[in-house]
Amino acid sequence: MPTVAFADARVDSGDGARLETAMRAEVEAMYPGLDMTAPDMPPAGPDELNPPHGVFLVGYRDGEAVCCGGIKTLAPGVCEFKRMYVTPAARGSGVGRALLGALEERARALGFHTARLDTGERQTVAQRLYLSAGYRPMGNFNANPVATFFGEKRITGG
Repeated sequence: MPTVAFADARVDSGDGARLETAMRAEVEAMYPGLDMTAPDMPPAGPDELNPPHGVFLVGYRDGEAVCCGGIKTLAPGVCEFKRMYVTPAARGSGVGRALLGALEERARALGFHTARLDTGERQTVAQRLYLSAGYRPMGNFNANPVATFFGEKRITGG
């Protein structure tokens, strides 16, 4: 597992905004016509991912920002991981798994017992990661019109 240092960030400024913008551009290119900020998409912007309602993490490897992801509150004890992204140069090296682990750890520290996430049919690597990390398929919990995999995992023993 690579050494990645995670730091709190904002989804709308600095490295967090730069990585989130790259993620949106990549996903929108993957799904022509998609606008991830459209009203029919689950919201995942500053109101949801910045304090006080959420958390946004940026991961650094050797001083370079290589990944990001946010924690959005869905209900008491239940959160959703949003805007997960690993830079192309860092893919295949375990950074995605480290990011998922950091999000789970932070969510537990915040008192969440269950984490949810989603991904689309063209993001097969992400789906394999989620399944291998213990996320179990569930129904469409967030009305995401693009996602085809919806997963849930209990992240605490209590």
